[in-house]
Amino acid sequence: MSLSVAGCVKEIINKSPYLSEMLSLDLVSFSNLARFIQGEVEAMYGRSVNEASIIMAARRYAKELQDLTRPEKGRDGSIGFEISMKTNIYDVNLRRSDENAAALMSLYGLVKPSQGDFLNVSIGSHEISLSVSDKYRSAVDDLINEDDVIHRFTDLVALTILFKGDFLQTPGILYLAARKLAWEGINIIEVLSTMNVLTFVIRKDESSRAYEALNAFLSDEL
Repeated sequence: MSLSVAGCVKEIINKSPYLSEMLSLDLVSFSNLARFIQGEVEAMYGRSVNEASIIMAARRYAKELQDLTRPEKGRDGSIGFEISMKTNIYDVNLRRSDENAAALMSLYGLVKPSQGDFLNVSIGSHEISLSVSDKYRSAVDDLINEDDVIHRFTDLVALTILFKGDFLQTPGILYLAARKLAWEGINIIEVLSTMNVLTFVIRKDESSRAYEALNAFLSDEL
């Protein structure tokens, strides 16, 4: 099924996080944008498209983006949050196998979250991702098959946001937090989440900048 003009405009805008950001902040001239992407829209649509149609589609999508960047508050009108950091995180990505999965489960008997240790194991359809406090690096390396290692990172930081209040009634927060880091040029190694907690595993040399960016952003939004 071919895309509509609006669908083509949306797809082109979504390919550029910076353009999406500018539209959400109402910093883009729609006539200039329409002239800039008209050729790409016509190539995608398969025939000529007038500038006015592109402007109309861009305005409508900009409104969607602006609504998304102003998330609805929860029922009590507010959401609290706390940001914390754990340093010295070891991250390994492995090819999925029953042997690797079973071996890593033994870490739950070693790691002590009550004493500040960090551990997250995610088993996907093809890979296993592990983030753990660096003091358990030797134990992890003894457990896994080196031939199955896809990548490993050391000296990382786990930047965790604990949301409070009616967080589940507030759509868009997770997307906006990740987009803020992307806008700041911060590379995310892992994204970990539970019901009310979101953790970004990032490089240590980017942790201070990421903390400041998220704290300022969430303070403004929430």
